[in-house]
Amino acid sequence: MGAPAARAGELALHWAQTGHEVTVLTGFPNHPTGVVPPEYRRRFRRLSTREDISGVKLVRTWLLPLPNRRTHERMLNYGSFCISSAVTGLFVSDPDIVIATSPQLLVGLSGWWLARWKRVPFVFEVRDLWPESLAAVGMGDSNSLLHRSLARIAGFLYENSDHVVVVTRAFEEYLTEHWQVPPEKISVVENGVETDIFSPNSSHGDLRRKLSAEGKFLVCYIGTMGMAHALDTLVEAAAKLQTAAPSVVLLLVGEGAEKERIIGSARSRGLKNMIFVDQQPREKIPAYICASDACLVLLKNTEIFKTVIPTKMLEFMSCARPVILGVDGQAREIVNEADSGIVIEPENSADLAKAISRLAANSSLCDLLGRNGRQYVLKHFSRQEKAATYVRVLEELLSGTVKRQATAA
Repeated sequence: MGAPAARAGELALHWAQTGHEVTVLTGFPNHPTGVVPPEYRRRFRRLSTREDISGVKLVRTWLLPLPNRRTHERMLNYGSFCISSAVTGLFVSDPDIVIATSPQLLVGLSGWWLARWKRVPFVFEVRDLWPESLAAVGMGDSNSLLHRSLARIAGFLYENSDHVVVVTRAFEEYLTEHWQVPPEKISVVENGVETDIFSPNSSHGDLRRKLSAEGKFLVCYIGTMGMAHALDTLVEAAAKLQTAAPSVVLLLVGEGAEKERIIGSARSRGLKNMIFVDQQPREKIPAYICASDACLVLLKNTEIFKTVIPTKMLEFMSCARPVILGVDGQAREIVNEADSGIVIEPENSADLAKAISRLAANSSLCDLLGRNGRQYVLKHFSRQEKAATYVRVLEELLSGTVKRQATAA
């Protein structure tokens, strides 16, 4: 489960626990490998199935499971869910409000359609700026058919939603400046962390033994291994560290379009200090974080990524692990304010190697940065508080306190 699914799922659980009726319309698990887990394959033959998870009504609808590798595969996957969810949603009990959550935009179209059909307000939640983020990683420039098509969809959703929820202040500023979305139509509800789950834990000896990392300084990268994440920088840093800091081991956990290429690059360089682990269930991620001595957050050096606050960064901080951050913008501001890690220039392998070496040589600094990060997240990024903030936005929208589109039912 990636950050988008985690945010939606955890918000839904919090809302249900506080007495709200919540229905989540989603697809069958298949991201990013395109493989539906065995426990879902029999149900996958049907258009939709229904579950109840801790009071949340979960409706899964059919989609075309494809790996997250090539553009056309992604679009077929997204498009199939857009169509099936637009149909399945017609038979879901009438809601008071519909929220469609990005990053992919086609889900916004089915959300808009269902909200209009059921004559309720439509909230479009923006957790990634599309098509801008795609262009930033080389998936079509501003003149490409893909970029122009997605830009039209994005513009339609910004204009025809009743309210827009974004996850960073930088997103709010960008939508106001570049898309002319009225400021009063936007609310900022930042990502939060389940601080009881992502918490410090020293019981990780077995996992370190399993990883053959006993006595090593273990640095983890956890999450999608995609074009946005500048993992060539990590391979280059590993090459520098293999001789300069032989006690350092780099752990990469996850899947993604770039994984096989990155593994091949590490092998071709003869690197013995990189460990690759397949994607893990979300409930196991805290153990991998806590088994590590430091954690990496890396993105490409582009303007658009200055607008993001990676959720994994907050989860690492919540586990009291020092962060090595290769991201500019608001994420950098948070780490500096919290004094929870070392900030490096994005895509600078020399800076990355130096930061890792510095932490590997100073366990007291690691402990201090980790404690600072934990305290900062507890104060500013509790998922429970963010869920309550979100509910207030929705209640104000329903009561008319927050501005709605004039055309809304």
